[in-house]
Amino acid sequence: MNMTLLNCDCISAFDKIPEKSVDLVLTDPPYNLGLFMKDRDTNLQKMRSNYFGAAGWDNIDEETWKKSMDVFFSKLAHVMKPKSSTIIFMAIIKVGIIIEIAQKHGFYYKTTGIWHKTNPMPRNMNLHFVNSTESWIYFTFGGRTGTFNNDGKMEHDFIETASTSMSERKRGSHPTQKPVALMTKFIKLLSNKNDVVFDPFMGSGSTGVAAKILQRNFIGVEIDSHYYQIAQKRTSEVEL
Repeated sequence: MNMTLLNCDCISAFDKIPEKSVDLVLTDPPYNLGLFMKDRDTNLQKMRSNYFGAAGWDNIDEETWKKSMDVFFSKLAHVMKPKSSTIIFMAIIKVGIIIEIAQKHGFYYKTTGIWHKTNPMPRNMNLHFVNSTESWIYFTFGGRTGTFNNDGKMEHDFIETASTSMSERKRGSHPTQKPVALMTKFIKLLSNKNDVVFDPFMGSGSTGVAAKILQRNFIGVEIDSHYYQIAQKRTSEVEL
């Protein structure tokens, strides 16, 4: 399988990706919640040393974030194959913004789903409801249908897995790391063997690990050299 990992910002990376070459985008971009979370009554920073709200990389203002996502979808449209698919994780309060931006660039909105973590971190349990869900948005490009390998079975837009295990998190060490089992679910459904899976916000490489296990080609982009090196190591250690 062809595994291409790039250590740069995703906008620069688009110049290295052929047009109409990507079958599936599966990615988890910054949610633009850093400044918002600083004013929240939360105990997460006490529970996790690499809490994303304190990292600084998610602290841009709202308008700058919107403009950056607009540029992102504009560039993304050029590398998508006809009838390709995109899954993008997003904070639920930002879903409407992402849908509006993506549609402007030719992405067809399919649905918004929920990832339910069966073993969420019990943050704020004595303050309010424990946060056990994240939303994801499903688009197709160049057509209203795409690959959907459901084998005739009903697939709900409510997906349950455990959150990233401690053993898996130690290998990735990213504050917003997604479990390989979750990424595997999407890759199985929305792509085929030898397809190209693209993660422009790769982090520590969970999407790449799942893609390699499932014998898909993979392109991953990560701006942070520390997480890029972790992603390189994790993907190289996958045995087929």
